[in-house]
Amino acid sequence: MSDDRLVCSAKGCGEDATHQVIWNNPKIHTPDRRKVWFACDEHVQSLQRFLDARGFWIENTPLV
Repeated sequence: MSDDRLVCSAKGCGEDATHQVIWNNPKIHTPDRRKVWFACDEHVQSLQRFLDARGFWIENTPLV
């Protein structure tokens, strides 16, 4: 049996993801490379703030 749930990337969270937090570390990734963290409603802003403080955050998109 396979569990295909997308779970929030916040440490210790097991909630279903509802957003994609898109980011890129320009020191190690090419400009077109996109990394994705999944986030629940509760953690989308804190994950964004974490990445934005480091200059990595690009955008959040709804997970459909």
